[in-house]
Amino acid sequence: MESISIRTIIPADDPIIANIVKTTLTEFGMNKQGTAFSDPTTDHLSVLFNIPRAIYYIAEMDGRIIGGAGIHPLDGGPDTVCELQKMYLLPEARGKGLAGKLITMCLSYAKQHGYTHCYLETSPELARARNVYEQFGFRYLTGPMGNTGHFGCDSWMLKDL
Repeated sequence: MESISIRTIIPADDPIIANIVKTTLTEFGMNKQGTAFSDPTTDHLSVLFNIPRAIYYIAEMDGRIIGGAGIHPLDGGPDTVCELQKMYLLPEARGKGLAGKLITMCLSYAKQHGYTHCYLETSPELARARNVYEQFGFRYLTGPMGNTGHFGCDSWMLKDL
């Protein structure tokens, strides 16, 4: 029987979750410049999310890290807008409702910390993820917000909280 738990990130998680992010992006052909794959902060998520109004959740199955997702203030954006970041799951973690649980936790955290909107960046290669975001009420934008540096993402979405 699988036991899934969710907790906040600790420094020891950094290399494991960075590997999950990068292998998932490689799986979908997104291992390129301008994505989380080449973003140096991906290797140090415990540091990136160790600021006010930010959180990163680690998902574990039977004690093994299988993915994560976080909320971070939108770089270069208004302080009322957060960004859903680094939402990646290993293949064996998909199709179990875990993505929805992580998104729900992230959006709840965002509301509790005064954000009025949640932004994210994605790509057509991540079609399954985009479908999940749509189900949560994210709508497509015609261009990017803020200054994320992820020019390799060409789909931008926003949700009112």
